[in-house]
Amino acid sequence: MQTLNRWERAIERWEESLRAKVVRSEPVELLGALKQECDSHAVVCGPTRVVVPNVYDVELADAVHEELTRRGCRVGQVLTDRLARHAEIRGYEWAGPLTVRVTRSDRVTNGRYRVTGRPMAHIRADAFADAAA
Repeated sequence: MQTLNRWERAIERWEESLRAKVVRSEPVELLGALKQECDSHAVVCGPTRVVVPNVYDVELADAVHEELTRRGCRVGQVLTDRLARHAEIRGYEWAGPLTVRVTRSDRVTNGRYRVTGRPMAHIRADAFADAAA
């Protein structure tokens, strides 16, 4: 149990570090927003099968995107890794290969972000059928 607590604290420190890298003065909870987007679009396909979207777009305000690229942060890969871990813990199955795209957007107000998730466009409806059926 003590090892788990150390692991949880390490993850919390990592999340705080990520937040600090995104915006110095106002923490932006990108990872939390991704997890929420994933959880809210989960589809129960059977007693042991829950499918979630596999394509996530993170739109960042110009200033936030500039800050990340100036620091050389690989936030897209970090978010992808953490979202994959979140899905693994919850027992989710991806609708296809997981992709988190981080882009600059002038439609997002300064210091803010927008997160959307969806299944890959070419996934057929019968791909969600329970394999045991």
